[in-house]
Amino acid sequence: MATESTRIAPEERLVNLVVALLATEQGLTKDTILSSVSGYREQVDAGASKDALEKMFERDKENLRGLGVPIETIGDYSDPDDLREARYRVPTSEYELPVDIDFTPAELAVLNLAGGVWSESSMSAQARSGLRKIRALGNDVDAPIIGYSPRINLREPAFAPLQRAIEQARVVEFDYVKAGEDAARRRRLRPLALVEYEGRWHVFGFDLDQQAERTFLLSRVSSDVRITKREFDPALRDGAGDRALRGLREVADRQRALLEVDPGTEAALRLTRRGATAEQGIRVPYVDAEVFADELASYGPEVRVVEPADLRAKVIRRLQRTLDLHGGSPT
Repeated sequence: MATESTRIAPEERLVNLVVALLATEQGLTKDTILSSVSGYREQVDAGASKDALEKMFERDKENLRGLGVPIETIGDYSDPDDLREARYRVPTSEYELPVDIDFTPAELAVLNLAGGVWSESSMSAQARSGLRKIRALGNDVDAPIIGYSPRINLREPAFAPLQRAIEQARVVEFDYVKAGEDAARRRRLRPLALVEYEGRWHVFGFDLDQQAERTFLLSRVSSDVRITKREFDPALRDGAGDRALRGLREVADRQRALLEVDPGTEAALRLTRRGATAEQGIRVPYVDAEVFADELASYGPEVRVVEPADLRAKVIRRLQRTLDLHGGSPT
């Protein structure tokens, strides 16, 4: 029976792995990671096979890369193609702030508050002790590590149970509200990967009722996720994250909104980096029209939808609803 020390949730292990890979300049070997990083170390102590641990590590790397964490693989300096003693790291340059950035006292207060909320609500004591563990391995931390917020617990309640189900290769059930529908329907899914796209979490898997691979937006999950006792072949998870992201990109490539955005606004900051300059503003790809309309409406007068017409109509309906709720009238 597993002891309390071995019950490290998958999301905790991912946080610990990121902290470890951020804290090393020269990189950590796979053996060092498996024997020292919390989440793997407990599995070693519990008697897990090396093959099972290595497969867990490979899945974790795929998950983190799907979340946008740039994990570098460093081979032998004399023979870079020799990966038998490969080392892994997350380049700190991806998370360092420019040296010439200054914050006002008010800005620092907000940052401290945000950091406190994250560290207290999304990160356990074991994850917070990550730096001490890495220093104990003899790896010096050259600069303060900027915490990598996985945006798990505070944002999507469905994330943690889905990650556990993927780890355990078990079927899940949940209620889901499909775009354009009001009523939720029960879904039965073999969950294969969790991916983030356009700043939103998705679960990719095999829909047992539709008998096909499907991708579901976590914000549309309207019930608790129930992990069943029904298992599936863990090999089905291989490459699932890449397939999910490829499918989302293909959908987004077919759907591009032409937007006029006021410069210097929040809308410009968020949308410009996702789009491309066009003849009349910017073209921004999107996956879910209903969710994208919610986002665009939240910017108010900062953004105007030129096309497609159906997206513009959705945004107008949302703005009109807001106006009606507040008893206002168009100017």
